[in-house]
Amino acid sequence: MADSVTCVDAEIWPEGSLEVLSQHEVDLLKSTGSGGLYPLMRRCLLAVLTSGSEFDDAKEVLQAYCDFEVGFFQQDRGLRVSLKNAPANAFVDGRMIRGTRELLSAVLRDIVYTRHEIFDSGRFDLESSDGITNAVFHIVRNARILVLPAQVNMVVCWGGHAISRNEYDYSKQVGYEMGLRGLDICTGCGPGAMKGPMKGATIGHAKQRIRNGRYVGITEPGIIAAESPNPIVNSLVIMPDMEKRLEAFVRTGHAIVVLPGGVGTAEEFLYLLGVLLHPDNDGQPLPVVLTGPASAKAYFQQIDEFVGATLGAAAQNRYKIIIGDPRAVAQEMKIRLNDVLEFRERHGDAYYFNWRLTIDREFQTPFVATHESMHGLDISENLPAHVLAANLRRVFSGIVAGNVREDTAEQIERHGPFHLHGSQRIMDMLDRLLAAFVEQKRMKVSGKDYNPCYVIK
Repeated sequence: MADSVTCVDAEIWPEGSLEVLSQHEVDLLKSTGSGGLYPLMRRCLLAVLTSGSEFDDAKEVLQAYCDFEVGFFQQDRGLRVSLKNAPANAFVDGRMIRGTRELLSAVLRDIVYTRHEIFDSGRFDLESSDGITNAVFHIVRNARILVLPAQVNMVVCWGGHAISRNEYDYSKQVGYEMGLRGLDICTGCGPGAMKGPMKGATIGHAKQRIRNGRYVGITEPGIIAAESPNPIVNSLVIMPDMEKRLEAFVRTGHAIVVLPGGVGTAEEFLYLLGVLLHPDNDGQPLPVVLTGPASAKAYFQQIDEFVGATLGAAAQNRYKIIIGDPRAVAQEMKIRLNDVLEFRERHGDAYYFNWRLTIDREFQTPFVATHESMHGLDISENLPAHVLAANLRRVFSGIVAGNVREDTAEQIERHGPFHLHGSQRIMDMLDRLLAAFVEQKRMKVSGKDYNPCYVIK
């Protein structure tokens, strides 16, 4: 264990539905063998406990707390969890911070539920599009993300965790303006542009005496160690993979704000555009605004140009760019959410989950970044726009994995960078866009100089 970290031992009792588990479930939590949940559980619990730390590299987190251990014990009063060599910043005067304890309980709840009810029960056809959507619905419902009576006021905010202070302050101001207008916030739950809108919204809600403000965080095991849940999150859900995470965003959110970020934000944005470009989704309102301070203007221009040159004007028509005006962003959201409300009322749709949105299997099938899968991606000029968006999304997903997932980084250390191939025109534009991200320090990890995990051919 690194000398620079301080650790403590503690025992906690989870809250809610995880107070009592079967002995089989407890054994799975303890198991490190094939099918055992211990490695996954340990990783996610450690991420929650390191919330607020300076780490944004999963490998560094796991190395710094290599002696961290978790024990599970079923007792008459419920499940007892013992923590050994846990990060001390999760405690105050020897007691775990209440919000941290709630997030730990959420991790236990979601990982156990997903294994037993989604993957092992046989109730869900995870080879069909409808079956995957049904699974996403059940996971978020079990996590109590869907509340009644529902309001059409959940704004999903996407953005990077490694952003400048200026961009962070801007994201906070955007959240503040939305909070003043009674809008709730959903993000990827981490720091940076995921924390800023939530922090700003808490002040806006407080001024309006809104005491039930919702700050929803949606993450997945592959990135949680690099993007630990920020302390403002009051509803956390761990989706089993990136694709189900992205589907949860677009089905539970009513509008999207895209803040400055890097490849992860580009991945999310391309996923969204690919979904919206599907012919079945034509005419369905889902407000999308790209926004940042004046210093981020070039960043959004580059993304807009890339989208126009690859996916066309139809894709550009699905979003609006607002630079340097948080109030205008919030006003746009408030006005456009009325369109969403009217549409769902007219069609008899649920307010809390967008069942009507068509999402192709191309966007639902988990993509595992390997040298073979990245090399085999079809980036061709003649693909339908929504299919090209799906494959471009996978390009960015693979780069994200190479940047933040320790297992993918180990592949790259052994076999070299991913090789990306495709249409020369598109690959040239992609190369320029990624180079701009590097130049703007949007690809850094823990403040280090960025060493690309990819080569564009």
